[in-house]
Amino acid sequence: MGGERKRSSKPLVLVASPFQGHMTPMLQLGSVLHSNGFSITFAHTKLNSPDPSNHPEFLFLPLSDNFSAIDASANYTKFLEALNNNCKTQLQDHLSRKIKDEMNHTITVIHDNIMYFAEEVASNLNLPSIVLRSCSASYMPAFLSLSYLHAKGQLPVRDSMMEELVPDLHPLRYKDLPFHSTPTEVATEMLALAERIRTPSAIIWNTMDFLENSALTQLQEHYKIPIFSIGPLNQMARCPSTSFLEEDTGCISWLDKQAPRSVIYVSLGSLATMDETELAETAWGLAKSQQPFLWVVRPGSVSGSEWIEFLPEGFMEEVRGTGVVLKWAPQKQVLAHSAVGGFWSHCGWNSTLESITEGVPMICQPVMGDQCVNSRYLSYVWGVGLELEILERKVVESAIRRLLVDVEGEEMRRRANSMKEKAKCCMCKGGSSFNSLQELVELITLSD
Repeated sequence: MGGERKRSSKPLVLVASPFQGHMTPMLQLGSVLHSNGFSITFAHTKLNSPDPSNHPEFLFLPLSDNFSAIDASANYTKFLEALNNNCKTQLQDHLSRKIKDEMNHTITVIHDNIMYFAEEVASNLNLPSIVLRSCSASYMPAFLSLSYLHAKGQLPVRDSMMEELVPDLHPLRYKDLPFHSTPTEVATEMLALAERIRTPSAIIWNTMDFLENSALTQLQEHYKIPIFSIGPLNQMARCPSTSFLEEDTGCISWLDKQAPRSVIYVSLGSLATMDETELAETAWGLAKSQQPFLWVVRPGSVSGSEWIEFLPEGFMEEVRGTGVVLKWAPQKQVLAHSAVGGFWSHCGWNSTLESITEGVPMICQPVMGDQCVNSRYLSYVWGVGLELEILERKVVESAIRRLLVDVEGEEMRRRANSMKEKAKCCMCKGGSSFNSLQELVELITLSD
């Protein structure tokens, strides 16, 4: 992808956030833009910093953020605000020096949407700034409607309304809305943070036109600035693993011994946690399905756990030879493996794209943020996902068998393979993502 025309090394400064789901597409975007002739400075927090040895083509700029961990509790908005405040002066000082060094080129700043301080710094220095959105495009109309729904008294959502469709947000139900149970004051703080980004030159979305055309059209009308749908970045970028956690690659040799499309891969992302009951229901559902499985259980997945000591008694003996439990998997490799027939996921956008682009249908267990919206689209619109309504062993067993054994799963796999082929076409010369990337390159180049 890209690299057809040799360009001068125009400088880009990419400002990443410390969340795995945000860091991954920013690193991938950096690789794609570098292959199109740009020089990349990658500014990142010291919290969850990427490994520079994986990206020798980038210059890395660590920003002291004064945090040792992500605070995903009720203090989340305060955490984001402090993160932005702590990094701002360092970026401004660096860019001020870089401007003097780059006499022949205008520096363009591309920043993650939650690192809004970068836009303010760019504006102070008269530099163009572009936002990278790491969520689905379909999530944004729902997010943008939250203020209106709060004002109408429809949020937080009452139990009696959960299953109702939200007017003007088809196909979303109230329970699919982001922050649908969040207290009004917290949701208001989140919306206020989102509004801190005021005057970007453009927005980049890690998606594909065929997948989210309706949402992209709405967003173009709403923002009235160029929107570039450049995805799937996981396929376009030539870069190694972006994982913060150490990947257990030994599972690939186990997959090599399994029958084609027979394995359910289970991973609920890098942040989600569960209690002991939920862990037990997941475990016995996997065992009773009698299907081979590869299950990621992170240390700390259950609060206070070292690793798998809270798994129910007798489980490991029952599944010996059928399943593998590991701390973290090389997800792109796993999903690309011929043995994997389904992906039980939290439906983060990176995981969703990785599954779609490998033609793997999904079991959807959303947890937070845009995941409920993604789950609804996967199951109801795109027809490549099964929604896990409750985490109960018989429901889990049924969902796995529907996906891997039944005719329903065959049909979902056929649709998923069709989407995989369409995604490939997007990246080919003349495809929507190929064209969008060329237009982005032109926009940045013309800013000189």
